[in-house]
Amino acid sequence: MAQRAVWLISHEPGTPLCGIVRFSRRYPTVEKRAKVFNGATYVPIPEDGPFLKALLFKLRLLDGDTDFVESRDGCSRINKTSVYGLPVESEEIWPVVAFLKNGIIYACVPLVEQTLSPCPPLISISGISQGFELLFGLQDFLYSGQKNEAELNTKLNQLPDLLLHSCPFGTLLDANLQNTLDGVNFASVSQPQKQPAWKVGAYKGKPQVSISITEKVKSMQYDKRDIADMWQVVGVVTCKVPVPPILGFYQMKEEEVQLKVTVNLKLHESVKNNFEFCEAHIPFYNRGPITHLEYKVSFGQLEIFREKSLLIWIIGQKFPKSMEINLSGTVTFGAKTHEKQPFDQICIGGTAYVKLHFRILDYTLTGCYADQHSVQVFAPGKPKISTHRKLISSDYYIWNSKAPAPVAYGSLLL
Repeated sequence: MAQRAVWLISHEPGTPLCGIVRFSRRYPTVEKRAKVFNGATYVPIPEDGPFLKALLFKLRLLDGDTDFVESRDGCSRINKTSVYGLPVESEEIWPVVAFLKNGIIYACVPLVEQTLSPCPPLISISGISQGFELLFGLQDFLYSGQKNEAELNTKLNQLPDLLLHSCPFGTLLDANLQNTLDGVNFASVSQPQKQPAWKVGAYKGKPQVSISITEKVKSMQYDKRDIADMWQVVGVVTCKVPVPPILGFYQMKEEEVQLKVTVNLKLHESVKNNFEFCEAHIPFYNRGPITHLEYKVSFGQLEIFREKSLLIWIIGQKFPKSMEINLSGTVTFGAKTHEKQPFDQICIGGTAYVKLHFRILDYTLTGCYADQHSVQVFAPGKPKISTHRKLISSDYYIWNSKAPAPVAYGSLLL
């Protein structure tokens, strides 16, 4: 539900074209969506000149236009909806919402999220009703309290900033532009700044540019010779590293109502040993609450969430000098209550995992960084430029080496 383009046109009989485009706004992001939705029936938005000529002809507003034209004036072409198809060169742009009020033609082209042949019923195109709402909002704004041509020109000059707030990316948020006007800070410059499509208003304060590089780590480790471990680092740039940042081993043995658990973690020597946080979650789904725990941990501390059947090994901000840490223990469970205990389709029987959560600031596995001295900004003034990068774990699993591996890697992400 969006608009591909909007026009405000003055109808001026006696001039060469019988009209002047006073304002026009195109939305390139919506136009890309139109190419995808319309497919082979896609027709690009024409330039202002051809569009103006075709629209005035369709509305019978050209000087001396008294001849009967079957394609426009025939009985089968009677239009009661203010929605038109405009022939431009060898193609037709449809649907075009347009109407004349107080000497101004208000027009827009809504996005149709399907093929255009055959033409879908108007009631199925939600962008048409939004288009009328936008055009009526423009009409109310231009002529509320407007007394002369100078005031009209002032309001027309305000439209680019107002539409950035009320109709960003062609999607109408608020048709009452007068309300939007109160919250917009118009820059007092002789030449208007070029506004990026993604920014809905002018920045207030000292100009600055922030650049951030984020990488997420996904790892599946099985400790089996016949099943290869998997790891991946993804972020702004998709890439793959030779080793995961933390190597792990997890083993769980079941003995009646008890589980013997062993977890070994080793930080790779190339990874920065300075975490914002680092912890390992050891869930015991499909079981009752933890009633008893005996454990030994070489580093960090262990927190027990009995009702959730969850152990959290808080490693902290650094690994020890040896870069290796160990956890071993015996967990005893009580009777399971289906209403309260968590259930997971993956962790059935002995299948279980340890999931790592960590974040390292000012570090990436790939070594990617943004050089703030090479950033070029084409805008008035000298902005402050700051860069950030961080390594974040995402879907970082270490599987129980005594259990069968999941059939598909993708099933873990459901």
